[in-house]
Amino acid sequence: MSKITDYGFLFQQMLGTKNAKNASVIGSFQLSQLNSSSVQAQLRAAGIDTNSAQYKAAIKEMTQNGNGAMFTNIQCIKNSMKCYDKDGDYINPRNGLAGLVLTDENAGRQKRIISISESSKDEMFELTKKEFLSENGVLNGDTTKRRDVYDNLYRKTKKDDRLAAGYTMEQYERAYRQTFISAVKQADSNWEIGKPIPSGALNGITRESVEANLKKSGSLLTQASVDTRI
Repeated sequence: MSKITDYGFLFQQMLGTKNAKNASVIGSFQLSQLNSSSVQAQLRAAGIDTNSAQYKAAIKEMTQNGNGAMFTNIQCIKNSMKCYDKDGDYINPRNGLAGLVLTDENAGRQKRIISISESSKDEMFELTKKEFLSENGVLNGDTTKRRDVYDNLYRKTKKDDRLAAGYTMEQYERAYRQTFISAVKQADSNWEIGKPIPSGALNGITRESVEANLKKSGSLLTQASVDTRI
């Protein structure tokens, strides 16, 4: 997942030594000076809580992308802090939600099958069916609306469960699609992805009928059988 971060603090160093020497005149300071008493006083005076997880996450990002000689300023730090929530979790700029970045620390929370809303599963089933028919079974990354379904799911899910919710939805989505493929091949044994789908091949397949054949196996949802008979 890409991040949008303000790297304006790097520009002054790139402009040359003269500007760097005059940095203090315009309120800038080197990253290596962040923990000095004078800079800390400036930060507190500007209303920045240097003990907050939000501040620490922003500074961690900045120091990872610049060295101690690079310059920053109060406004740049504030802008960078807006990219994180109060817990220091990155906020996705597209949907405004946190808890969607996979890290070493939260990796264990992802691969879990959890309960997700029926409305979200309905939305995914209907979209998967619609796109399967319109694209003749081809997965078209340019036109798909899958991301909207996932974003709607994440908004209904508490932050700490969003990674697991997305993982669980992927399991359902895969099962829906596999059922559609099996049904079309049953209607036409010579069918291949990309070829026209026989009319009515998916009739009678419901979300409930697909999920009735799913069973939990560790961190996966597997299909006990794929019965596409009408």
